[in-house]
Amino acid sequence: MTGLFLRELTLSHFRSHRRAVLALDGRPVAIHGVNGAGKTNILEAVSLLSPGRGLRRAASDEIARRPEALGWKVTALLQSLHQLHEVATWAEPGGARQVTIDDRPAAQVALGRVARIVWLVPVMDRLWTEGADGRRRFLDRMAMSFEPGHAEAVLAYEKAMRERNRLLKDGATDRHWYHALEAQMAAAGATIQANRAFTVERLTAAQAAAETSFPTAELAVLHAEGADAGPEGEEALVEAYETGRVRDLAAGRTLAGPHRADLAASYAAKGVAARDASTGEQKALLVSLVLANARALAADFGAPPILLLDEVAAHLDAGRRAALYDEVCALGAQAFMTGTGPELFAELGERAQHLRVTESHGASACEWEET
Repeated sequence: MTGLFLRELTLSHFRSHRRAVLALDGRPVAIHGVNGAGKTNILEAVSLLSPGRGLRRAASDEIARRPEALGWKVTALLQSLHQLHEVATWAEPGGARQVTIDDRPAAQVALGRVARIVWLVPVMDRLWTEGADGRRRFLDRMAMSFEPGHAEAVLAYEKAMRERNRLLKDGATDRHWYHALEAQMAAAGATIQANRAFTVERLTAAQAAAETSFPTAELAVLHAEGADAGPEGEEALVEAYETGRVRDLAAGRTLAGPHRADLAASYAAKGVAARDASTGEQKALLVSLVLANARALAADFGAPPILLLDEVAAHLDAGRRAALYDEVCALGAQAFMTGTGPELFAELGERAQHLRVTESHGASACEWEET
């Protein structure tokens, strides 16, 4: 069997799990249990098999099980197309997160080259109504799924911008001090802009080509202060940073560039901005984008990504819930989905593995259930 899926997942001292070993067969995994049992912790562990800080954006020391504080580890057997990889990530107390692929030390970005992992978590339900930061992260995660090197461009941009902002706060005016940093920001920023634009194009095409029960979202990347135009490309960014220095000095921070971008979305069939749609419509738009991301990746990577859908049934009626499961299975994606009760996954039947998570005396336990 080929494709992209986990064959085995092991958690050691990870959040509420002292030890959990899950044998997986590539089907979706329906995880149910009461709130606080440790369901989302399993999804978080899988998310750390990709670059970045995972679906909770937690620091390494926050993940280790208490009160032992022995550090934590996640290991997996990953089927990636025609290759089988042993992937591990862990952190010792007070130490940085480590990664190995096939027992060799690796940078986090290398995880994105052997696997693609996309997630939808409840905090994203407020994506369209809150600040632009979350929408940028959402778009950047999708960009990273298409181009793992996007993460390096974001890190390079943010590092150079922090240094420039420090100069601005200190009131430095010598232009020679700024040139090198602004050149770095412009080069990385242009890459970020190109990757985001490509991602929007791929999502738009994937939505248009699909017959689905979920609404199509019209997408656009906006710039600072909601403008539909801004400095695009390396030369334009260099000029914007140079001409904007006086204003930036007064503000003590950089006021133009891809760090000020926003992702705008609308419910295409109704012509309604996502922020003005109903709660159920906003959730459906998010699901639509995640499914579009999966379809596009299946074409680009050769297999659909691993999907992490936490409390996915929230705000979806029974019809759309069944439609989601049908689309996940049609894609052939290994989707880890959580919910409070097994009835939420009844429509999946034998198409999925069903896992019950319980909690007793501060520790989680996992048990497979027959369908």
